[in-house]
Amino acid sequence: MDTLQYIINDIQPFNVSANILEVQSTFNQLTYSHIPVEKDGVYLGCISENDVHCFESTQQINDYLYSLEPFFVRENTNWLDVLEAFALHNSNIMPVLSVNNNYLGYFELGDIISLFNNTPFLNEAGGIIVVEKDQRDYSFSEICQIIESNDAKILGVFISKMEGNLMQATIKIGYTGMNAIVQTFRRYGYHIISEHEEDKFIEDLKNRSNYLDKYLNI
Repeated sequence: MDTLQYIINDIQPFNVSANILEVQSTFNQLTYSHIPVEKDGVYLGCISENDVHCFESTQQINDYLYSLEPFFVRENTNWLDVLEAFALHNSNIMPVLSVNNNYLGYFELGDIISLFNNTPFLNEAGGIIVVEKDQRDYSFSEICQIIESNDAKILGVFISKMEGNLMQATIKIGYTGMNAIVQTFRRYGYHIISEHEEDKFIEDLKNRSNYLDKYLNI
């Protein structure tokens, strides 16, 4: 996906000689978490809104260079890597540099998320299955083989959680044979985290539980 069209240039980086009061006033007019800072035309990093409001308004950015966060992406960075950069730096603005380190502008988080919204994972009709397994025992090839062996179409797979020795994978597929796919995952030792109305295994457990309750109450 081409991200160049999303580069914005309506805010110029602050020079390191800028007064903190000016930076604070700018943040008060914007909804951005950070603003780029430069020195002699060279990008140094971003100054955070949270930090700025703790600084002395009579000082300059020069007095707080230690607080700058030097994150950025390149103009040819893949959009998924750009999205990861947003998450890693807890920012809603991402400076963009050329291969020659020239400041080109910035991405807004909302624009990059919109690219994800346009992928088949979100805009194609389908069903979601969340499976869990030991990190040492799962593989993407096995997950795909389970789905494709049931003649289903894979719309997307990603690791949505890793905790301790367990990983969870979120899978989006066409609606074809959802129950059969769920049962196949169980046969391969996967725990099904998501709930499915057509899950016959769960229904059988509920029926057996109800039968047992009636038997014990006789």
